[in-house]
Amino acid sequence: MSKLYTAKDLELLIKQGQCLDQVPADAKLTPMAHDLMRQHRRSAPKKSVAPAAAAVVGGPVKIHDPVLPNAVYDWKPGGDAKTAAEIERFFYSKEIQVIKERICKIGERIWNKGYVDGNGGNITVRVGDNLVLCTPTLISKGFMTADDICMVDLDGNQIAGTRPRTSEVNTHLGIMKSEPKAKSCVHAHPVYATAFAVAGVVPPSCLIPEPEVFLGEIGFASYQTPGTPENAKEVGALAKRHQSILMQNHGVICWGNDVEDAYWKMENTDAFCQTVSISMQLGGPKSYSPDKLKDLITIRKKLGMPDHRLDELKECELCDAGEFTVNTEPAGGACSCETPAPAGAVDEALVKKITDQIMAKLS
Repeated sequence: MSKLYTAKDLELLIKQGQCLDQVPADAKLTPMAHDLMRQHRRSAPKKSVAPAAAAVVGGPVKIHDPVLPNAVYDWKPGGDAKTAAEIERFFYSKEIQVIKERICKIGERIWNKGYVDGNGGNITVRVGDNLVLCTPTLISKGFMTADDICMVDLDGNQIAGTRPRTSEVNTHLGIMKSEPKAKSCVHAHPVYATAFAVAGVVPPSCLIPEPEVFLGEIGFASYQTPGTPENAKEVGALAKRHQSILMQNHGVICWGNDVEDAYWKMENTDAFCQTVSISMQLGGPKSYSPDKLKDLITIRKKLGMPDHRLDELKECELCDAGEFTVNTEPAGGACSCETPAPAGAVDEALVKKITDQIMAKLS
């Protein structure tokens, strides 16, 4: 069986004067050890290489076949550990240890970004048909270790871990039960996105390409007491249509293929909300046309991300900003599903009323 190397193991080898190139090719590395190994390879003296072979006629010369990294944990259906001995072996296995360390690393990142304070936020990763790793209650997400991580079943019963699990794991489980593609969830309280959740405002569509591709339509869950079955049901029902969900008067929860993917969506959500907030102070955001949004949704679906909008909405509804529409007419003309107003007919009073409502919500 291949050996697992941690960053401390590699640092010890360096201190002893040994070359990291001696680490076996089939060795398993923790995420921090991977980073240390990459730094070593970048700083190592370049070796002379033989001249490249002649190019194949009709094709370019290349030395790599690029492949996207894949951090998704795939388990064997029906193969969950069941006995106490099986659960213990699984919970302390090298593969699960790697995922625990990733959870801790993401906890550190959301803490460093100011997305959580005190013991706020929580993180989960699904590792079986009925097994989910989760962060414990009453702990700063910036200072967790792998030994702090818990494991629960899909009903929220804790089956491993020396610290009690977070009470809000039920909301994560509600998402995972509703949407099998949700392998990881990250919940936090980033300031701008949480401000939108407190104000009851969902950021409009048709403003920035990246959120449309990587987030899709942001969902909005009405307020329920955190950690309750009602909150799990409310948020879980939205998971099939939304990967980022604002929880009214609470915060944000995002799901993804793995823990970093879920975290990225948290970053995307808060950055988007921050940009919209600032643009509202500069006269209000100006949207692009629905046909441009269709292009972005198509890109999103090609990346394998769920999006219901093209299947369920008419083109004129794609750029609907909801109750508080900031820009009444997208660039490129009025929606074809509506009767165009006479040229020059602008209801200034209506525009002012909508703008005042938005600013009142945000303040």
